[in-house]
Amino acid sequence: MGRMTASSGRRVLLAAPRGYCAGVDRAVIAVEKALEQYGAPIYVRHEIVHNKYVVQTLEKKGAIFVERTEEVPPGSIVMFSAHGVAPVVHEEARQGRLATIDATCPLVTKVHKEAVRYAKEDYDILLIGHEGHEEVIGTSGEAPDHIQLVDGPEDVAKVEVRDPSKVVWLSQTTLSVDETMETVDALKTKFPGLVSPPSDDICYATQNRQLAVKQMGADAELVIVVGSRNSSNSKRLVEVAKLAGAREAHLVDFADEIDEAWLEGVTTVGVTSGASVPDVLVEQVLQWLAERGYGDVEIVKAAEESITFSLPKELRRDLREEAAALVAERGGSGTSVA
Repeated sequence: MGRMTASSGRRVLLAAPRGYCAGVDRAVIAVEKALEQYGAPIYVRHEIVHNKYVVQTLEKKGAIFVERTEEVPPGSIVMFSAHGVAPVVHEEARQGRLATIDATCPLVTKVHKEAVRYAKEDYDILLIGHEGHEEVIGTSGEAPDHIQLVDGPEDVAKVEVRDPSKVVWLSQTTLSVDETMETVDALKTKFPGLVSPPSDDICYATQNRQLAVKQMGADAELVIVVGSRNSSNSKRLVEVAKLAGAREAHLVDFADEIDEAWLEGVTTVGVTSGASVPDVLVEQVLQWLAERGYGDVEIVKAAEESITFSLPKELRRDLREEAAALVAERGGSGTSVA
């Protein structure tokens, strides 16, 4: 993109990496492939990823998003979102005679497996995360008797365990890296024997996107994060930008949500996007800024990403036949609701 007049000095710092991570890419493609392979409707339990545009686009193609498994008619195909679900949800699907596709991000599955392993060894598990977030609900459901939620450093005071020598921490994958470590440090002060998971639970994409924003926040008076309000990793990027020194940081779903007043006295605008945001939305923001004199774009590169995940194995089977067989096997109607 050509430089505007040199005297304007206005510029955009564009974070790299930004946008889609491997888990989101896999989940979105899984819904599209399922629709191609089996036809509409494909039911998805909870938003496949936390992004308004992605959900609306998939709805137009024939995906139906539901909050509860009971909303899915017998004999249908249901997909579990990238955030993962508790074992009880798999059981509900079996009871409801549903064929399932599990699009849980493999990095979330790793945390689920850690929870199961430490619960088997009878540890108290301190799960650092945000109350009510789907990922936290899913992980907690793996070992509800062993897991207690720690929602930030201020929660540490009320944590009680049975045996301080058998305590481990795990975390939601999309948290602020710095705040999580602050919580871990506070927990270690209280429980010196606290065990850390074999590898950090916060995913590579969350860490990389936060790192790029940290590098950019010090130089940008305004940071625009493209992402949805219910996206944990997108909201964290706004917090990280402010802590890094940005005077203002805002979360927007679309370019038309940007308020021109934010640009007052701003020379440098930082732009990034959460891990469930398609790049077309960022392009629209860059276009919006270019029209207002911010046409000079510099990339702020924090890491290279080359991770990809293979699609859910269930997409290699005939799930429509499986769904019909489940209904026949247990009797009852197999009518699918379109």
